Amino acid sequence: MANILLVDPNEVARMAMKGLLERGGHRMVSVGTAREVLEFIRANIVVDLVILELNLEGGGGVDLIASLQANCFLKLLPVVIYSGEVDRATLHQVLALQVQNFLLKPYRDDLVFAEIAKATANPWRNLHFEEERSFCRQMGFKIEDLHEMLNQLRRSLEGSELSLRAAAEGQNIKAVLDGLAELQSEAETAGAWGVVTFVGELQELVQTDSTVDFLERLRSMEFAGRMIFCHLHADRVPEAFLSHEELDAKEQAVARAFWFEAPVQQRCPVVPWERTLTEVDRLTGCPVIDTVAAGFQMAANGHPSSLTPIMDLVEKDPGLAAQMLVSANALKHAVEDEFSTVEDPRSAVSLLGEKKLASLGGNLVTVPERRMHLPSLTWSQYWMFQIGMAHMARYVCRFLELPSLESRAFMAGLLHDLGRLLLLKVHPVGSQAILDYAHRERVTLRDAERKFIGGTSVDLAVHFAEKHGLPPSYVNVMRWIDDPGAATMDADLVAIVALSRELCYRNAFGSSGETLPVVFPALENTEAWRVLGPQVFTGFNLAHFEAKVHAGSLVLQRELRGHREAALA
Repeated sequence: MANILLVDPNEVARMAMKGLLERGGHRMVSVGTAREVLEFIRANIVVDLVILELNLEGGGGVDLIASLQANCFLKLLPVVIYSGEVDRATLHQVLALQVQNFLLKPYRDDLVFAEIAKATANPWRNLHFEEERSFCRQMGFKIEDLHEMLNQLRRSLEGSELSLRAAAEGQNIKAVLDGLAELQSEAETAGAWGVVTFVGELQELVQTDSTVDFLERLRSMEFAGRMIFCHLHADRVPEAFLSHEELDAKEQAVARAFWFEAPVQQRCPVVPWERTLTEVDRLTGCPVIDTVAAGFQMAANGHPSSLTPIMDLVEKDPGLAAQMLVSANALKHAVEDEFSTVEDPRSAVSLLGEKKLASLGGNLVTVPERRMHLPSLTWSQYWMFQIGMAHMARYVCRFLELPSLESRAFMAGLLHDLGRLLLLKVHPVGSQAILDYAHRERVTLRDAERKFIGGTSVDLAVHFAEKHGLPPSYVNVMRWIDDPGAATMDADLVAIVALSRELCYRNAFGSSGETLPVVFPALENTEAWRVLGPQVFTGFNLAHFEAKVHAGSLVLQRELRGHREAALA
């Protein structure tokens, strides 16, 4: 893989070359002017080949080549002219500068790849240094000894610029020449012939009393040091050449260190709670997993003859369901000036209609599914838990003979952990670190969340739901699900959803990411059952209920994976 610098102001030419080079597995950066070329190379030394269009903005193509040739380091940098028609005089002028090749557009894959192969057969940077193995054999060095010599030379170059500048400005010529002689001796010992040449040029400028030119050329001391660094770290790729995927991976690595190492480094909470709330407030809607959003967008943009498939899709996903309820209630209150709330996402889809659904599909707030691909939790496991909660809550209502709560229980179960999606959106790596910490330290997710962000995903869910007008009964479930006995409103609904979560835990229905106990307490000793138990009919058989839940859970999980059977009913 080579790093190519394309110098061409034409956007079409850039796109064409980018596609060609990507097919060959090469990296490319493009610039449009001669000035940008020199700036880029100084900042990113590991350019393997320059492909140059002579007809640049403001001219300067030929002058650029001459500038490169005049630099003791860059004169070895391969340059291929790949231009449109060029007059004969310019052609002779360019060829006299001994570029690697001169080619005429349009681009040809085979010719471009041949020039890259030629340029990388023995990279130009290597030509400034002795070949390591043969040099070490000849001098009796070990490879690691040579590397240390080169590192020491790099430190000497970087550390001597100020002292040499001060001596030259003070006209202390002897001090300047002595300092340069030491550098030259170090460079010769380490086989850094490019540095030897560079220092020789500086000595010549001092001896010819060209102080101004010497001080200007001295600025390249840092470049010489970075040449050594790049030689010793040949596999390092500058950020400018990294692809979007590689940049993302690099950012992820930095973010992972920031979050995952925080407990050991005693930096918790990692971010202030107020900052997390502010970032949630900036969201324009409820986060939806990107693969789910794509499916919704396809359905909504397909001019459906019926909205039923969209309703079915929405009813199975917490993010979509929440967003449809938010959008429908905003529309209802704006148009009808009513304060009643839409609680059913199927009704929300019907209220929004085809056009608004299509518009929503293109503007959903999304979270990449890969962010939940963790050793302890995947999106499919988490989704199974959420939809399992919904079905379980409805089943509990039926078994306890509370039919009026069935539809709300289903949706409250689906939405109960909305804060997990919010946390995944605003702190994607933080969410992973929290899960990892909870599992390693065997603490609850709530305790881990408080440690890392100073609050919990429950608090985030309640904050978001109240701000965006989600139905109050669902907000109450979010608020009190961890403490159903404390619920002052919708206590039965809260307890039903809390009991459903307990049953999903016990039946391994997907995963919420929570750290579960090795042994669960008896169901009658749970706080949820303490709320619901006094309301059940006389003779209620709790053991029979648990057995039916277990059998139905196994069937429902198979059905959700595509195996059609009778499930929880």
